[in-house]
Amino acid sequence: MQMELIEQGLLLDGDGNLNQAGWSRQPLLDCNLESANFYSLKFLQRFRVKRWDYYAVFTPQRFFSATIADLGYAGNIFVYTIDFETHELHEEGIVVPLGRNIILPRNSDGRRSYFSNKDLSLEFIFENGVRRLLVSWPEFHAGRGIEADISLQQLMEHQSMNIVIPIGNKRFYYNTKINCLPAAGSLGYGGEQESLSPDSSLGSLDWGRGVWEYASFWQWASASGFLPDGRTVGLNLGGGFGDTSRATENAFILDGVIHKLDQVSIAYDPGNYLKPWKFSDNQDRLSLEFKPFKERVAVTRLGIIDSEVHQLFGRYHGLLVCDSGERINLEGLIGFAEDHQARW
Repeated sequence: MQMELIEQGLLLDGDGNLNQAGWSRQPLLDCNLESANFYSLKFLQRFRVKRWDYYAVFTPQRFFSATIADLGYAGNIFVYTIDFETHELHEEGIVVPLGRNIILPRNSDGRRSYFSNKDLSLEFIFENGVRRLLVSWPEFHAGRGIEADISLQQLMEHQSMNIVIPIGNKRFYYNTKINCLPAAGSLGYGGEQESLSPDSSLGSLDWGRGVWEYASFWQWASASGFLPDGRTVGLNLGGGFGDTSRATENAFILDGVIHKLDQVSIAYDPGNYLKPWKFSDNQDRLSLEFKPFKERVAVTRLGIIDSEVHQLFGRYHGLLVCDSGERINLEGLIGFAEDHQARW
């Protein structure tokens, strides 16, 4: 059973316990991380709290992503892009000791996320229903450089996939995923400029806050694109961590409306991630094959931080069944799927 939350309130009570667990169509809970209570030595708690804003944009030409993350004892700033025709991938990232100079908002509707140093700057601004991504990294990819000024339109009625789940004893995860946000603006990479139009480019946000177990594993699949009739369609599928008895993050999004799924099985070969992946659910509402065309591997080995991500880019083919019973066929929807193991 999936528990849908409908009441606003605080995420945590005075003892650091979740007030509610479940999923919602809009972010309802105030993320009062200051009330977390899982260590007897309170000053150590800030080193275990994880916060990130991960933006992704699908254009006709490429995939672009920018992230500002604070893992407690270190920050992580990274940008990457993939050309859909040539499959060229490049990524740059830096580790920021103790997350210095990283600004991340309390809630997903907070106004500003920010980091800058002498080499680069990332700023995410949310106001008047627009999420604006400003990225400047002149030395990205050995001086090719990357510059972005992208606006993602978020209408009030546009629904998102929000979950609140417990992880072990007094640990938790609060997550907002927003797919299919119409994108406009510009993206410059290596001297090439691309103009983004809302009728062909879409963005998404993965906003995460919580306290995880040190050793963690998850799977995540996401896509934002268009159907032949012009409607937008998005995927958000995943799991592998926490207590999902009250809520999973599994859903698809059709023209800004969430169609919630229960349990989804993800089958793939961890010995060869480029083989097709299979997705199916327990209610016969989703049956997809994902055919990868590019593997991104991101490995971090920094003592207490040990992370390995296999993120596959490819195309989704198969069937979705809406709440109304309408059947949606996907034929080559570009998206990604990932396997992530971390000790952090």
